[in-house]
Amino acid sequence: MKITGLKTFVANVSRTNFVFVKIYTDDGIDGVGEATLEWKTRTVVAAIEELERVLVGRDPFAVDALIEQLHRDSYWRTGAVFRTALGGIEAALLDIKGKALGVPVFELLGGKYRERVACYANHWFFGAVTPEDHAEKAKAAVAMGYRALKWDPFDAADLQMDRRQRHATIAIVEAVRAAVGPDIDLMLDVHGRLDVPTAIAMCRALAPFDLTWIEEPTPPESIDALAEVRAHSPVPIAAGERFFEPARFQEALAKRAVDILQPDVSHVGGLGETKRIAHNAHTHLIPVAPHNPVGPVMNAMTLHASVAIPNMLVFETVSVDVPWRRELVRETLRFEDGHLLAPTAPGLGVELIEEACARFPYEATNVPLFDGSMNTTGVSTGEKTF
Repeated sequence: MKITGLKTFVANVSRTNFVFVKIYTDDGIDGVGEATLEWKTRTVVAAIEELERVLVGRDPFAVDALIEQLHRDSYWRTGAVFRTALGGIEAALLDIKGKALGVPVFELLGGKYRERVACYANHWFFGAVTPEDHAEKAKAAVAMGYRALKWDPFDAADLQMDRRQRHATIAIVEAVRAAVGPDIDLMLDVHGRLDVPTAIAMCRALAPFDLTWIEEPTPPESIDALAEVRAHSPVPIAAGERFFEPARFQEALAKRAVDILQPDVSHVGGLGETKRIAHNAHTHLIPVAPHNPVGPVMNAMTLHASVAIPNMLVFETVSVDVPWRRELVRETLRFEDGHLLAPTAPGLGVELIEEACARFPYEATNVPLFDGSMNTTGVSTGEKTF
């Protein structure tokens, strides 16, 4: 079997653009991966397409060797764009190999540790503004079967928060906790927008609501800052979605900067790299909760990795999405009682419908973090994903 070509496909989903990659072979088996990099769509597409000339004519079963060569032969080895391109390509290669051998991808990663993975809901809050809005949407998410919810209630915070912003954030969290009761896990995502003293103050102010974690409280450039916040926070700290190189994860573990590590399966360079990061975290007895807020192929990639690592904590899902998400793929994944079941189909278990992507062409979108539109940017009336 030899690789004959590669294509990229882009589909707009309002909040961002999904980026898919397909690799084709002379045996008629193709594989799909996802390389969505929010707000850098055209850049990552170009990065993927530049790698085609190295892949054509090669054996798709030699997954690790091909990825290592692509990494080694790139003089600019690092960064979100290049490693995301690698992650999408590696997934497509594993998909081909799994289909050819008749086994799910997790079997190529060493086999499964578990039959199902507990999930938490993201995006359930889109359209909510007031504490009452958040409370109603939180109850709706719990009614879908979720036992854990994550969201960003930090308004237009940019390093500091004034008293009005702090009180508004606290009121939203208080309303959600009251709405769902004490047995639902609640996680808050700051998206790296606070300085150290503000982050510590907010962690302390929000501790009474029994949070499972506060995520990325400070900008990702400084692991020392993150470690300082963790040292003074009564709430567990999660981070890692904006780390790309293995050395950054090692630094975070060595400096005791996190309670939960959050590698992104695509952004770190693939499922294999994710498993290595997870095993490294396991030696420190730190659990892993992968970053996974984008498309259906990435969801499958993350699920296979999550099944195959020992220290998996909880799985991020997009609970509500645009109605046409289902038009883009054929999925075999099963969601039951707040859990995704381990896949059973060969490969990733998801097939891209190429012609559907063309119906939802690329649209430019901006980062909605600093203008207060995080909760209103996206789908307020979308459909359940599972």
